[in-house]
Amino acid sequence: MKKAYIYFENGIFLEAKSFGAETTAVGEVVFNTSMSGYQEIMSDPSYAGQFVTFTMPEIGNVGVNEEDMESTAAWAKGMIVRSYQERYSNFRAEGSLSDFLKQHGVMGICEVDTRLITKMVRDEGAMMMVASTEVSDKDELKKILASSPRIEEVNYIEQVSTKESYKHSHGVYNGREFEYTAAPESEAKIVAIDFGVKKNILNELTSAGLEVEVVPNSFDADELIARYENKEIDGVFLSNGPGDPLILKEEQEKIKKLIAKKIPMFGICLGHQLLSISHGYDTFKLPFGHHGGNHPVKNEKTGMVEITAQNHNYNVPENITEIAEVTHINLFDNTIEGLKYKDEPIFSVQHHPESSPGPKESRYIFKQFLELLRR
Repeated sequence: MKKAYIYFENGIFLEAKSFGAETTAVGEVVFNTSMSGYQEIMSDPSYAGQFVTFTMPEIGNVGVNEEDMESTAAWAKGMIVRSYQERYSNFRAEGSLSDFLKQHGVMGICEVDTRLITKMVRDEGAMMMVASTEVSDKDELKKILASSPRIEEVNYIEQVSTKESYKHSHGVYNGREFEYTAAPESEAKIVAIDFGVKKNILNELTSAGLEVEVVPNSFDADELIARYENKEIDGVFLSNGPGDPLILKEEQEKIKKLIAKKIPMFGICLGHQLLSISHGYDTFKLPFGHHGGNHPVKNEKTGMVEITAQNHNYNVPENITEIAEVTHINLFDNTIEGLKYKDEPIFSVQHHPESSPGPKESRYIFKQFLELLRR
């Protein structure tokens, strides 16, 4: 393996090994506590602009395959792991993780102390870093990092959103038959606005009984309002996506128009945050965010605790309770995980109920959207 060099904005400099694309990349470092699903994580558009440090030490064991992609590409800047396994063993595998990363131009970094990096991010917060297989000099890497834009200054939505509208045609993956299920007969039609939507979100929406049309982030709000008023669509879904939601000024103005017309809406992650901002309540950045597949969330209505998948660095403010009812709470830090807006047919969640590859305890939320549209 070729050597790789990492420089963090706090001055830490590390030497490692490379198993992905040979390049130089700048991004924000976060850590993810999931024990499986590394391909789904790397192909999740919400990770655009970030290096993902995996706390699971052994990565690469099950290879990769086309069916587990959450989008058309790997969007993260890179992945950092303790031990990479080139030899994979899984009957569904079509290739190695190394070949996958090289195909998509994404760095893979291993043979490094991921516990040190995780503790550093936990104690000091998510930070910018640069990694390279081409530059080994610490001072040169420091210059590259200093001259590069920060993640909150880049509109990654423009990169990850679809350029053309399309209809999503199948449901969730059947783990017994090893194929995607056919779409059931739809009971309502929605437009899903793609800010970086995961494929499994669309699968779950379809399986819940919704006809799903996906449109770019450059959608025309007036056109959607006209289609709703003409009963051509029943509601709007706002997807997940990468980056700082506060920089998405055009999207916020469009969503405000949809809110004013009381169009039924459901948002996940970035969609949840944009609904808050569009109502006049700005988001704030968490110290190191929530990234993983084992986060406990309390459903305030039922009192049940759900284990959820999460991937966000931003959160809605506490004072949003002035206009919305809190439906879900994160039990790690008591931050808001779900909202139902008062006197409006709008609700949203911060966590990921589609949670590919798991857990599945929150997938009932997609049925709640259908029930809202029925009412």
